[in-house]
Amino acid sequence: MDWFGGSSENYRFVMFSVSHIFVLVILLLAVIAIYVFRERLKGLGQRKMEVWAAGTLIVMESLYHIWMYANGFWRAVDSLPAGLCSISLILAVILLLTGSKAVYDILLYTALLGATQALATPYLFYDFPHFRFVHFFYTHMLIVLVPLYYTWVKGYRPAFSSVIRLVVFLNLIMPVVMLINKLVGGNYMYLSHKPETASLLDVLGPYPWYILSLEGLLVSLSLIVWLIFRERGKASGTSRQMN
Repeated sequence: MDWFGGSSENYRFVMFSVSHIFVLVILLLAVIAIYVFRERLKGLGQRKMEVWAAGTLIVMESLYHIWMYANGFWRAVDSLPAGLCSISLILAVILLLTGSKAVYDILLYTALLGATQALATPYLFYDFPHFRFVHFFYTHMLIVLVPLYYTWVKGYRPAFSSVIRLVVFLNLIMPVVMLINKLVGGNYMYLSHKPETASLLDVLGPYPWYILSLEGLLVSLSLIVWLIFRERGKASGTSRQMN
């Protein structure tokens, strides 16, 4: 079971390698397919598909923690589901199981602004067909695809208030994540210090001011996402009620 082991010797991941580009192409094709076939998808047993997708996310994330524990990698300092992508995965599962518009309002932004960056520049050491490669790209791709599916197939649209909801949500969980960082010595959501490697945070000022700069940047980008996906023209009764 070398593909489920802890060694990356035979599975060294290289950014923008053939395998990386291949999964990005799959993501792009999936996004296009959801949009192009959005009307057809409405009649294909949506509820079963949503529950199935939620189940696969739960299974894959559970297997990930089993993999970390089995190989001696699990540590409270960096293995708790307190990072933005882990939180987005939880939100995706909740959205798939409940259809909550409030959850959609948050996930749309965290997915399109967070998970897409993780997919483009993954912090990953294992290449295909290692389990970690499959887990990373499958979960992050679904995090992106779920809110797009709810937008184009289910008819959800973000209202301007969704940006406010996102800001409130992030500022509510931020103290919790800071407390977790303090207790376990972690750096979840980069709220303790900047990452060791070069990143966007390097141009956003010193600690802790880069946190405020990052929040301002997030709001600005969220407004762009809202402008792209907001309801245009005369809304249907269903869309008006959800907004």
